Amino acid sequence: MAMFVRVEVAPSVASQPELARKLVEVCPVDIFAQNPDRTVRIVEENLDECVLCDLCSQAFPPGTVRVIKLYE
Repeated sequence: MAMFVRVEVAPSVASQPELARKLVEVCPVDIFAQNPDRTVRIVEENLDECVLCDLCSQAFPPGTVRVIKLYE
């Protein structure tokens, strides 16, 4: 379980192979991966590597990909 961030991806993004691929490509610390069916999955063991670059949320419509800090 991540200690620093939680990532949420809307089903409308996670279920589309092209959008899932884009998430994998934009993340510099490999938080996202594609499942065998080409949907997106969050790589839980990499969540604490997040550098809060915001590239994932900037690449998609507001609210569809969110990185939530679990600390102040």
